Amino acid sequence: MSETNKLKRGNLFSSPAFLAISSAVLCALIGILVGYIILLIISPSHAGQAIITILKNFFYYRKTNMKLYYFGQTLVKTVPLVLCSISVLFAYKSGLFNIGVGGQYCIGIGVSLWCALSWHLPWWQCMIMATLASAAWAAISGVFKAIFNVNEVIACIMMNWIGLYLVNALMQSEITMDQSKSETFHIASVSKASILPSLGLGSLFHKNQYVTIAIPLMIVVAVLVYIVLTKTTFGYELRATGLNKNAAKYAGMRDKANIIITMAIAGAFAGLAASLYYLTDIQPWKTSSSVPGMGFNGIAVAFLGGLNPIGVIFAGYFIQHITTGGSLIDMRYFNPQIADLISSIIIYTCAFVLFFKEIISRLGKKEGGANANAGGAEAQAAAVAAVKAKAQEGGN
Repeated sequence: MSETNKLKRGNLFSSPAFLAISSAVLCALIGILVGYIILLIISPSHAGQAIITILKNFFYYRKTNMKLYYFGQTLVKTVPLVLCSISVLFAYKSGLFNIGVGGQYCIGIGVSLWCALSWHLPWWQCMIMATLASAAWAAISGVFKAIFNVNEVIACIMMNWIGLYLVNALMQSEITMDQSKSETFHIASVSKASILPSLGLGSLFHKNQYVTIAIPLMIVVAVLVYIVLTKTTFGYELRATGLNKNAAKYAGMRDKANIIITMAIAGAFAGLAASLYYLTDIQPWKTSSSVPGMGFNGIAVAFLGGLNPIGVIFAGYFIQHITTGGSLIDMRYFNPQIADLISSIIIYTCAFVLFFKEIISRLGKKEGGANANAGGAEAQAAAVAAVKAKAQEGGN
């Protein structure tokens, strides 16, 4: 292999886009492999069919209409997962670990359902109220971090459980909940105006009434977040604060205000996720003793998507595709919870995304060899020369 080809290959391995995609694919493959091994241990003769069923998801159905309908179901359930992961990555880019997405998601559920079932507000008002409520809820953790220097992880965990119990208490009303089932009423039976509009999207998925404008809104939000973080001064300030709070403060940036604003915006995404899911009326809220896993799954999806708002769209769909497909395996040979187990394994492997990035990056350095190091040295020398020239200009 020529030196030029080696250098090009080394550059490819060190490309951020290549590192993100390759490490995510590697995590997914490892997760699927480990899941398959577990299936083999449980029932060797049926493991192959089970893993194929999981990967096929809606292709499991023979009729085209059924495939379209359940493809739509998968997309609907992908929306909150993607938005929760955006909540995680937005805070992470700013140097904060928002482990409180679950509690913020709960608040969004409670407020959106209360506005729909009790006040009968239009869908867009329910959505705005849920988004603002979750933003305010997350801002509390931001205040603890910025003003009192309380670790945001501890503050968020505390707020998770408080949020869950508040929503349980709020929903325990005869106006909102069917007491005999311990679940909220369906919105369609109380306030149809509170349901998200379909705008004809449902007809594309064999009249799936749960496919709404939530799907395109999710994509729009992801694109806007990408633009804000990478193309705006505000996004630069947030990322600078995350990289070095003291340096950002020295540069004149409002470090404390940025922390609070960041947490509030991250919480807003979690509240938006809850409203865009529950206002489809796809499922009611049931009194729960545990924080919804959506927030924790969002952490894995954020890293699997390379901490990129566009990448998490594909990562979120993949995780939901596997999860939904797992519910279709033959329960005569496998416990119903095996689907959740396999999904959990794949999600767990997502924690190694950064580790795999480092390995692939090192491979790239070896491929680049001396030329890559020379290129780096040249770039460093050029940078030093540029700084000296700038200093001389200032002196003159």
